[in-house]
Parts: sequence; structure tokens; C-alpha cells
Amino acid sequence: MPHSDQSSIDRHNREIQENLKSWDRKELLRLEYLRFYREIASCLTYEIEGKIAELGSGIGKMKEVIPDCILTDLFLNPWIHRQESAYALSFESETLSNLIIFDVWHHLEYPGEAMKEFHRVLKKGGRVIIFEPAMGFMGKVVYGLFHPEPLGLLKEISWNSPQEVNLNKTQYYAAQGNAWRIFRNNNHDRKIDSFMKVRKVKTFSALNYLLSGGFSGRQLSPTTWRGIVQKLETFLDLFPFLFASRMLVVLEKK
Repeated sequence: MPHSDQSSIDRHNREIQENLKSWDRKELLRLEYLRFYREIASCLTYEIEGKIAELGSGIGKMKEVIPDCILTDLFLNPWIHRQESAYALSFESETLSNLIIFDVWHHLEYPGEAMKEFHRVLKKGGRVIIFEPAMGFMGKVVYGLFHPEPLGLLKEISWNSPQEVNLNKTQYYAAQGNAWRIFRNNNHDRKIDSFMKVRKVKTFSALNYLLSGGFSGRQLSPTTWRGIVQKLETFLDLFPFLFASRMLVVLEKK
């Protein structure tokens, strides 16, 4: 999702640099992200040949779990392999076996336009693996109160862009609840089902992640409590509409 002004680019790039410092400093955060990455890795398909790419790689740590992953982002940092926009991918058609988008979906103002590109670059049977905030009651409270990006739960989702919109010059956009609304509440399901099969929708309470404070907040529990909290997560995961704060979606090209 392109940014139209230099100030947005500079701000987001500063966030990436700060996130890298937090990654190095906060062990609980690292452990939880590596756990998320392993969940993603378990959903990759190796039944077809093709490249594995991540869109919006940020600090680029996906490679620690998926070494052959091509890291892409709007912003070129030393660890990024390719500069890419979701609306105009430079990959050739039908060359990817897997496309990972981690905390990117909620920045897609026109997800239908991005899905056209995802469909184009994937081989038949290839997968889009989406990891996003989830909007159980706990997720709504935490992200709504302690994260600067809006939830966007009451705002209409524009699946496709108006003809007059230049997708290379769209403004910064964020609506953290969009994946939950689309994939958990089945909004736009017919538009997705026309060319993608929804293979999996899995939710997580991700309490350890929340207690880590994420990249910008203060850690709220010691890392040594992680095992105990994981046992509690097993129970909380049974009630996603109350406790879900993270979700995994797997789409497969028909």
C-alpha cells in the first residue's frame, strides 16, 4: 500500500527502526513473534514449486523461521530483498507458492485490488497466509485503548477502489478490525470465494504477546511466567469472541 507523502514514509521507517531496537531488547516479544512465525510456517504449502515471499516485512525477522523467504517492503532497508507494493507486485505471474502478509491486511484500503495481485502472482494451489489483529472483546479493548491505529469496526470496507483513485498515490490507511470483519464475520465471502478458497481461520488469545507490550509498550509480565501464561492461553483460546487478539487466515488459489 503506497504512501503519497514523504512524511508518512519517514514516520513509518522510523517505526521500523524503533521496532528493531525493541526486538533486540525484549525477549518475551521475540519469543512470541517467533511462535507466530512458526504458526505461519506450518501453513505453507510445499506441494507445488515456487518462491515464498513476505509482503511488508518490516524488521525482516521472518527469515529466522523461514530462511528461503523473500523479504519485501515499501521501504528499502539492508535486510529487505525487494521493494514492493501490494497493489502492483513486480513478481511475474504464477511464480509464488506462498505469499505471507503479517500485519499488512489492515493497511489495505482496497483489499480486493490487492487480492487481484495476490491471485496473479500465485501458482494454482498457492497460498496467501494472513496474520492480523483479532477483535474478540479483549482484542478490541487492548488495540482500541493502547494502539494508535483505529479499529475501523464501523467504517465501510471499500473492497475495490473507485476508478479515479491512483493506487500508487493512496494515503496512509489503517483499520485493525478489517481481517476479523472479513474472515471471521464472513463479509465479502463471495468475492473471496470466487477465486480463493479459505483453508483456515484460527484465532489466538495471544496473552503472552499482549503482556509483552508489543513493540511500543511496556512489558507487563516477566518472561519467566511465559509457560504459565501459555497454559492459561489454552483455556482462553476456547472463547474467541471474548479473548481473541490475533488471527491466522490461510487462503488457497483455486
